[in-house]
Amino acid sequence: MPFRVLATDRVSKKGLAPLREDDRFDVVLIKDSSDPEFASGLKTAAGLIVRSATRVDSSLLDGAPGLKVVGRAGVGVDNIDLAAASERGVAVMNAPSGNTISAAELTMALMLAVARRVTVADRSIRQGRWERSRLQGVELRGKTLGVIGAGRIGWEVAQRCRAFGMEVIVYDPYLAAERVDELHPKLVPLDRLIESADIITLHVPLNSETRGLIGEGTLARMKKGAFVLNVSRGGVVDEAALARALNEGRIAGAGLDVYEHEPLSPDSPLLDAPNVVLTPHLGASTKEAQIQVALEVARKVRTALAQGDLSSAVNASDVANAAGLS
Repeated sequence: MPFRVLATDRVSKKGLAPLREDDRFDVVLIKDSSDPEFASGLKTAAGLIVRSATRVDSSLLDGAPGLKVVGRAGVGVDNIDLAAASERGVAVMNAPSGNTISAAELTMALMLAVARRVTVADRSIRQGRWERSRLQGVELRGKTLGVIGAGRIGWEVAQRCRAFGMEVIVYDPYLAAERVDELHPKLVPLDRLIESADIITLHVPLNSETRGLIGEGTLARMKKGAFVLNVSRGGVVDEAALARALNEGRIAGAGLDVYEHEPLSPDSPLLDAPNVVLTPHLGASTKEAQIQVALEVARKVRTALAQGDLSSAVNASDVANAAGLS
């Protein structure tokens, strides 16, 4: 009998090919997890693949007694209760590399938009004004880029910025020694990066160490003309503190794709802050990225169910402990 895998949140159909073209699997696509057919399908599902809309919590897991693996078509697993999944022996897989280029390119788009004040200029001209002198920007060439988190995305951003003639400095206390030897980044302490970078870009997960990493204290130490970019996770930046720094002219601009609460509240102080470009979590929103993350997670789900290989699960050790295998 084939393994039933439920896919929702409009996961790329093309990206599910590794499962759909394998007779060992029965793939059921349901666009929205609020559809009654979704809850019904969970009862017999061995695998579940989601994007960010579906919250995989205790209640959902209780309705899926045969579930063995959850795949997240993307890098973050914020919408999945890892503890609840681990307690039930459910492996959680993600796709950390499929959206790398997409997120790096969006970071560059935000960087250029704030440096050249593109959205402000667009709004101005649509309102019938021609404000060339007021909308003077800055070049990227010769500026110092501070990369916080030199993983896949952070490094792709660094490579692109070097092509623009920027100096790149990096803070990443978890960068493996072999990656340091391979990439030869200019590693600096966080304080030095905060104080010397013209543009700071964040590419870190949200955890107890990174929550509020860019807050009142760090913003106060930045250059007056600095820009802040966040295409990683909401909560890494204190949004109220950032809005104050922008309104008071303590930093020059910001570009954000992620927020502590999504969708962004209409009361957010960021909406009235000057020279801030806001996008609605579009880091992985390209056709190419959606295919790649679906392919990546589909292959992992196939391996987990067909071969029992859970080594790529983000909670592999916890699942092993729950099963008494360690």
